[in-house]
Amino acid sequence: MACVEEMRARLVDMKALLIPLKNSANSKTRLAGLLSAEERAQLAWAMFEDVSRAVCTTTAPDRVVLVSSFEPALEHARSHDWEVLIEESQLSESASVDWASRVLAERGFNTVMRLPADIPLVEARDIDELFSIELRRPAAVLVPSREGTGTNAIIRTPPDLFPSRFGSNSLALHSEEAARAGIECMIVNNTRIALDIDEPSDIRFLLEASKETATSHALAEMRVADRLRGLAAVREKDHGPPTEANPPRP
Repeated sequence: MACVEEMRARLVDMKALLIPLKNSANSKTRLAGLLSAEERAQLAWAMFEDVSRAVCTTTAPDRVVLVSSFEPALEHARSHDWEVLIEESQLSESASVDWASRVLAERGFNTVMRLPADIPLVEARDIDELFSIELRRPAAVLVPSREGTGTNAIIRTPPDLFPSRFGSNSLALHSEEAARAGIECMIVNNTRIALDIDEPSDIRFLLEASKETATSHALAEMRVADRLRGLAAVREKDHGPPTEANPPRP
């Protein structure tokens, strides 16, 4: 009987949703020309709230895990009964995700999805649908960013299947890692997960989406739409109206 129970335990697919988060004071530096450091921190927290809202109504993951050293985020996670993995230092997002994935693999989780904390349009159904994809282990799923070069969500089963390569051109780099490991790798597009906020053009896209989010409310309080119109007017004055030869810049 004991052997049967052990075999059943091995067959259980324990799934974890992993959210890495760095200190908001160090967030979104590419928006420095549009937002102050305090505003960037406010924006980062609003996006985390939107992601939290979606995560709190998911049904697919067995555990939600936050990896961070940022105390307000750790307290937020504990208030939602999420597990927290506390980092002593944050070398990079890839290092954070890989360390947490190894810990979760050691604790018996077969599948881990990394979900970023800056995708304000994500909904619970997006997360549940990704977890529902039937994969023949070992395997991976990649969800591209809006511009098609980044990786906004990644599922690996087992969790430490190959190293993370977040950053520039990460979709191709993750695909290469999967090929090197000789495993099945699916690319699944999801428009809500695809929108992370890194550039002014991402903010424009979010504001045009006209969805009620904590992020859109924070941007409205900062009057960011007015700033974007001002930037566009300056560029048009300096470079002329947008044309095929002179497209609008972010």
